[in-house]
Amino acid sequence: MDFWVSIGSTYSALTVLRIDAAARKADVPVRWRPFNVRTIMVEQNNIPFMNKPEKTAYMWRDIERRAAVHGLDLRLPAPYPVPELPFANAVAVLGMSEGWGPAYIRATYERWFRHGERPGEEPNLSASLTAAGADPEAAIARAQSSEIAEALAAETETARSLGVFGSPSFVSDGELFWGDDRLEAALDWETGRTRL
Repeated sequence: MDFWVSIGSTYSALTVLRIDAAARKADVPVRWRPFNVRTIMVEQNNIPFMNKPEKTAYMWRDIERRAAVHGLDLRLPAPYPVPELPFANAVAVLGMSEGWGPAYIRATYERWFRHGERPGEEPNLSASLTAAGADPEAAIARAQSSEIAEALAAETETARSLGVFGSPSFVSDGELFWGDDRLEAALDWETGRTRL
């Protein structure tokens, strides 16, 4: 199953911090696919929380409720929005090619939602890279290359071609599931428990 995740998505925190355990329980291998959700959302004129204080307040309360259900200890609200969303995801794309991508994404969300440090910025960036086993200075330099920018754009285009419009999303055998609350449904689909 492909897990389409864009660092900067608030609801993705819930999935990032629990998908490994859920996938192990379902015995489903998961491929993490970082992409730039902002590109797709801007194209669709779908910016859900900007300049919408009531909706933003609801979002934080909803995440708080869902975190409690899953036993996740989060410090809310977390700093938002995330100006460095594209770069945070460029680093994640690099990490996927070097084997430390999922660990970097998990560490980034941990620092964002438990320590109040914005993704893609210091001190989160270097601390998350270190936690993932990467050399921060080298990784940051490589993530700024045109090659990685093109790789992120290609992953974003692949997400778009699959109909992905938000994060977190899951694609199983061509079926798209969107939202943290659809994780279990996507895992069930992958195992054939809910195939039509």
